[in-house]
Amino acid sequence: MRFMMIFKASEESEAGAMPSEEGLTAMGLVMAEMAEKGILLAGDGLLSSAKGVRLQLDAGKRRVVDGPFAETKELIAGFCLIEVASREEAIEWGWRCMAADQGPAGSGQGTGLEIRQVASPEDFGDEYTPESRDRNEQTFSKAAENLQNSNT
Repeated sequence: MRFMMIFKASEESEAGAMPSEEGLTAMGLVMAEMAEKGILLAGDGLLSSAKGVRLQLDAGKRRVVDGPFAETKELIAGFCLIEVASREEAIEWGWRCMAADQGPAGSGQGTGLEIRQVASPEDFGDEYTPESRDRNEQTFSKAAENLQNSNT
């Protein structure tokens, strides 16, 4: 089962504050352990919403809204995509990531973590035809190749 761990933004992260060396090291160690165990599929921190945009479609009219965005509690500071055997295992890794994000004295920038299961082909039922499955497999195989090439 694949799960997306979504790290919530804080006022500090939205103000552009970067994690401390201690925080980066702690999170890096957890991520390295997940990678070593074959659990980590992808993950990164995100810059503040001041560097982002939102796309809106109102009655067919396209609009680009520049950040920053006001509601910090709705913003994302980073993510991890993991593959584990169960929801409970995803939650355990989530707690470890939150502990690393907070630091030893709870002084980190993180404010919370949302864990969402990634939809599998079975979730889409009969509408997900063999042709669609084949096309998606080719698409994501190419996406994995693109990711590999972007890291070299």
